[in-house]
Amino acid sequence: MQIPQSLIDLIDSGAHAHLVTMNKDGSPHVTVVWIGVENDEIVSAHLPRNQKVRNIERDGRVVLSLEASTLSDFGLKEYAVVHGTARITEGGAPELLQKLAYIYMGKGVKFPPMENPPPGYVTRIRVARIEGVGPWVVK
Repeated sequence: MQIPQSLIDLIDSGAHAHLVTMNKDGSPHVTVVWIGVENDEIVSAHLPRNQKVRNIERDGRVVLSLEASTLSDFGLKEYAVVHGTARITEGGAPELLQKLAYIYMGKGVKFPPMENPPPGYVTRIRVARIEGVGPWVVK
């Protein structure tokens, strides 16, 4: 599925994303991540091989939720729920984190705040379905 421009705009606004992955026992694992869009995939970067990375390596089913700053016709915050399939690629995390830091933290910031960060991992999510309330929902 092609990511609609309205969802790209929401992502580019710096809205934090809640990433849901599946633990080995089938329970959900939820974490907040910075996200961007590259080549019609949603991307996120991680320096360590943490729980979300291990979960995606085992089971690529993921869900992202984002809250917009805009209001619906009913006066409630709009939001997007993105269902997709994720894959992990090795390397490139520091460069992606630096790019996303400009959106989430502001221009001129250095992130990660360390010398010689590890290459890390990049999550790449292919969007399958978008739900929620807002212009990104196709009816």
